[in-house]
Amino acid sequence: MKKHLSLVLRVIVVAIFLQTLYFKFTGAPESVYIFTTLGAEPAGRILSGILELVCAVLLLYRPTMIYGTLGSLGVISGALLSHLFVLGIEVMDDGGLLFGLALTVFLCSLALIIMHKSELFRIQSNH
Repeated sequence: MKKHLSLVLRVIVVAIFLQTLYFKFTGAPESVYIFTTLGAEPAGRILSGILELVCAVLLLYRPTMIYGTLGSLGVISGALLSHLFVLGIEVMDDGGLLFGLALTVFLCSLALIIMHKSELFRIQSNH
């Protein structure tokens, strides 16, 4: 059961990250607006897209899944904080869709961290 739930959670995060990459890498108006508002256009938009892509790849490969999970939690925490303190929940009349997707990624990543906490301790003891 845990194995299947872990896979479902990883697929959700990967699907959301990969879906938003198109908008970041093509310079979609909403992405440009977000990163302009944050004072990080275009470097922040492209860098966040690259980080999300790396996290997605790491999440797909079981031996590196924990690193992808930690990375996704970090990247998406920045997105959530940006929404809460700068952008607002709703961006360009999206009805809160981007915030909802970010919250979904955060919760899935947090659940994965909790489910695989023993791997975190293994990482710590190896260093």
